[in-house]
Amino acid sequence: MKATRLIACMVVVVLLAGCKTTHKTGSTERSFLSSKVQLTIPLKSGEMTVNGSMKMVSGQGVQLSFTVPILGNEAARMEITPDTLTVVDRMGRRYVQASREELKDVLPRKANFQNLEKLLRDASKPGGKHTLSGEELGIPSLEKARLSLTNFSDKEFIWNPTRVSSRYTRIDWKQLLEQLLNP
Repeated sequence: MKATRLIACMVVVVLLAGCKTTHKTGSTERSFLSSKVQLTIPLKSGEMTVNGSMKMVSGQGVQLSFTVPILGNEAARMEITPDTLTVVDRMGRRYVQASREELKDVLPRKANFQNLEKLLRDASKPGGKHTLSGEELGIPSLEKARLSLTNFSDKEFIWNPTRVSSRYTRIDWKQLLEQLLNP
């Protein structure tokens, strides 16, 4: 049940990115950004907050990793690249991998990889907005959800692409949404 709720939290982020636009940047230089993340989702019985981390390599991808409180083990991971979105539920041993084309009818119009990068870069700047609501992220139906980013760093790190074990079951993103809406 908690794994399903955790994935529900991640759907907020799923809906904001994972798309590619035709806009290309002129720079081939990579820049790095990382931070701590706190995702708060309103529930009927109150709200749920999960902690994690965010890593971004410009033009390449964003990884969000959410941990189990107290144990500190990774419960879920999301990787957003300009072309694909991967969501891994470590607790339920299942995952979703979808292309921009598969998600085009689900995502808000402004949801593209470049906009996600800009949101994260702007949040990292002094005086930047570190807490974003669901509405600001382009998801009015989850307007009370909050994504808080803290402890930013622009130090280089090693990008480890998300790998999914053969023990995990691949499910369609529509199945994931059904499971989230009907827990």
